[in-house]
Amino acid sequence: MTPTPGTEGAAETASTAPTPTLTSWLADRKDAALTELLRLRPDLAVPPPATSAILAARAEQRASVVRAADLLDSLEFTVLELLALEQADQMPVARRHVDEALAGRVPQRTLDRALARLRALALVWGDDEHLRIVRSAVETIPWRVGRINAEPDDLSEDEIRAALDASEPNERELLTTLARSSPIGRTRDAAPGTSPDRPVQRLLSRGLLRWIDAETVELPARVGQVLRGEAVFDPSSPTPPPLSGRKQKPADVNAAAAGEALELVRHCEDIVAALGDAPAPALKAGGVGVREVRRLSKATGVDEARVGLLLELLAAAGLIARGIPDPAPLTDVDDYWAPTVAVDGWLTSGTARRWATVAGAWLALPRRPWIIGSRDATDKPISALSEEVRAPGAAHERRLLLELLAETGGKEVSATEAARLLAWRRPRWAGRLGPHVVERTLAEARTLGLVAHGALSSPGKALLHGGDPEAEMEAALPQPIDYVLVQADLTVVAPGPLIPELLEQITLVADIESAGAASMYRISEASIRRALDAGLTASELQALFATRSKTPVPQSLTYLIDDVARRHGRLRAGVAASFVRCEDPALLAEVLSSPVAEHLALRALAPTVVISQAPLKEVLAELRGAGFAPAGEDSSGAIVDLRPRGARVPAARAARSRVPAVPNDDQLAALVRSLRSGDKAAASSGTGLRSDGSRASTAATMTLLQTAAQVRRSVTIGYVDAQGVASHRIVQPVSVGGGQLDALDQASGEVRRFTLHRITSVAFAD
Repeated sequence: MTPTPGTEGAAETASTAPTPTLTSWLADRKDAALTELLRLRPDLAVPPPATSAILAARAEQRASVVRAADLLDSLEFTVLELLALEQADQMPVARRHVDEALAGRVPQRTLDRALARLRALALVWGDDEHLRIVRSAVETIPWRVGRINAEPDDLSEDEIRAALDASEPNERELLTTLARSSPIGRTRDAAPGTSPDRPVQRLLSRGLLRWIDAETVELPARVGQVLRGEAVFDPSSPTPPPLSGRKQKPADVNAAAAGEALELVRHCEDIVAALGDAPAPALKAGGVGVREVRRLSKATGVDEARVGLLLELLAAAGLIARGIPDPAPLTDVDDYWAPTVAVDGWLTSGTARRWATVAGAWLALPRRPWIIGSRDATDKPISALSEEVRAPGAAHERRLLLELLAETGGKEVSATEAARLLAWRRPRWAGRLGPHVVERTLAEARTLGLVAHGALSSPGKALLHGGDPEAEMEAALPQPIDYVLVQADLTVVAPGPLIPELLEQITLVADIESAGAASMYRISEASIRRALDAGLTASELQALFATRSKTPVPQSLTYLIDDVARRHGRLRAGVAASFVRCEDPALLAEVLSSPVAEHLALRALAPTVVISQAPLKEVLAELRGAGFAPAGEDSSGAIVDLRPRGARVPAARAARSRVPAVPNDDQLAALVRSLRSGDKAAASSGTGLRSDGSRASTAATMTLLQTAAQVRRSVTIGYVDAQGVASHRIVQPVSVGGGQLDALDQASGEVRRFTLHRITSVAFAD
């Protein structure tokens, strides 16, 4: 059995009333309508069309029509299908045919809007009562033209899956072939009287194929959707699939989103700190390997899948980048992933601003982080920040999903329902927006705090619609508090987000154990020593807990602070190259007798002072590693915070956008005015001027080319290519249409395709 193109329904001439050409119809449109056309189809504006004839030629080009068709929903394609059945690509069709076909199935106002949008896109044109369609538009309809008149699919999704599971391998292969090509197949096994044991007959009996005639079968739409892994919906339905979720309270959605945002920001900080402490070597291909992701996961307590997402977000936001860090790790690797110098400003910003930076990066990210860890074509795991993660359409897919949620009025939308509704709204993208893609994208949106309880949060709406997401998240976040609860087991509970000053102090003196809307920290000897190393005194730590804890400070904590402080800083290290001093000669003698003294080449100048040629940071690190508790001091003897900020690389240069800039309203209005002037010039001179000064095709040029194709005569054409290079060629036209000339180039002996609006002149060659 071989797939064949879809058959079309019988056509009838609905009207013989005269209608204008697409060129004249566009020329008669109001300026506002032309501006809207160029806004909806920005490719028509580049380069600026000099006349309506050039604009019409571009609007008929297949590539441009395909891009416009990607914007259509199933109802708009249904309208195109009805007009195609009436051969509106060849002759005017009465509007009443569309109204009658959809009467009772679609509200008239909804149908009017669909037709208005098709006209705005210049896919449908003509007066209010007699309609034409651009010829290339018929090819973009994502199902067989005429299927609107077929019987609806009998099987449900579950029934289809059960029937497929029961199919033999050869039957499954046959169905898969039809699903990946044309749904129409020709086979003699469809004839009545064929043995019921034949694969086609078995599939017909189970409803996995539909009988058309004795030699033709069709793969039902839903069966094809299941086989391709797409959302299952009825493409012939002019109304969108319903939603079953209940309406969510905005306060509940925003509260849950704020909790996710807090967790996201904290985990981003953890990844930045881990990379600052130990930059990740970059793979030869540029990404971060599985081993490094595993190391970061262990260091931060964040699961590996989330680490991959965070790395992508931080890189997109310019907070980490590839390069040689400062200070450079002591290895022979010359390319690392490390925090950029821009991260220090981000770390000191408020939570809402930090969230907005990362969330904005995700919305515009031309990558799919959720595929990290899956297997590529060579069965190797896909690495974070690798080229395999790139997906240029990912940002648009996210926007489509979030816009859908924004239009549901706060209803809870499941991934399955969202995929089904997206497939109805963008049927040509059904393969790209399958249930798996939607589910993973929704999961990322929840992680970002853009979606919660299946609904779009207020910060998510602001980010999507160009509002102030930072202010919305600030309003959604719990109010920061200025107190903690110290427990008898040396844990510190923060029942809400802490004010920045208190947060810095608590994270210095305690280690976080769990985070979220409420956080828990644990105080230990090591964490107290860390605070003392940073320059805090025992009395300052005692005062911190006495003034900030709403619960009594346990005596065990007071004793622990005093005990650690008594032993801390008895050794003092400074810059000589480095020196170590101590008021207790016995302690310094213990240091000199330990193995670390030889490693640091310590030399005693007095019973209480020794010096070393090693850098101060190395002296402190080695002494602490040997079990001592030294403190760094400055020239005045005051304890200083010598903790390293972590490695940094220069901020990455912003990548040039690969998406062409869309003209703004003022530019479009100026373009339309220029087009009007070009039409006047063309009307007075008989030719049209291109924006580069060359002559454009006219109706006379089209007629000459069509005549040459019919009588098989050669012509000489002047042509300006996409780089602006002008040339003259002798060609024999083969076909003219859709804004293209196919002609035999006598120089090469091959058929070449020329864009009509780039032809500057034409004349018979003999």
